[in-house]
Amino acid sequence: MVVIVGICGFARSRRDVYSALDAVELQETFYNLPNEERLRALSREAPPGFVFTVKVFQGITHPPTSPTFKRTRGFRPTENHGLLKPTSENLELWDLFRRLTKPLGARVYVFQTPPSMRTEHLSAALEFFRTIRGDETIAWEPRGEVANVEGLDAALAEINVSLVVDPLKRPLPNSPIHYFRLHGMGGEVNYRYKYTDDDLNKLLIISKKAKNPYIMFNNIYMFDDAVRFKRLASAIS
Repeated sequence: MVVIVGICGFARSRRDVYSALDAVELQETFYNLPNEERLRALSREAPPGFVFTVKVFQGITHPPTSPTFKRTRGFRPTENHGLLKPTSENLELWDLFRRLTKPLGARVYVFQTPPSMRTEHLSAALEFFRTIRGDETIAWEPRGEVANVEGLDAALAEINVSLVVDPLKRPLPNSPIHYFRLHGMGGEVNYRYKYTDDDLNKLLIISKKAKNPYIMFNNIYMFDDAVRFKRLASAIS
């Protein structure tokens, strides 16, 4: 079993990240539509075997009222954008996003939806994923009430979409791959949390049961915690 250990965003210099870890989930692709030349340059500079994943642009996942759009340049969302609605606007935006990120060779496309998304939106979201099915590996991290829908992992697995979880907080889902995002313990997110040795040992035990696991830290101490976990995993394997 190969465990891919990485962080959400370049928390250190790219050289440090390339030398110490296996992967980075790009965050800049969430706030703004990607720049093809920048992604091509990242792909060229990364060492052989380094893995990139991308967080999908918020125009597809977040409603136009989301405060995160304050950081977005050159794009103005409409009521037909966001929340994984299977509208022509969202589908066209996905096609554009996929084209712009192609130079990177991203291994996984990570969709994250906000707590404002309701269960009433779920059937439309599933239709969106059915519509865009292709060669890409897709993972979805819902937040709020949608994340608690019973059987969501199985429904997504039927359309070859993986449910993203924090395995220290939620059961291991039935998914094509296991993509874990770790936002700290104590609440849904606690970015100031530093993972303990006990946490990392529990995570290692879980990862041994996972399918093609991606362990992606997303807290203030993400680089240090990821390096510690990678050393732990390497020592035991």
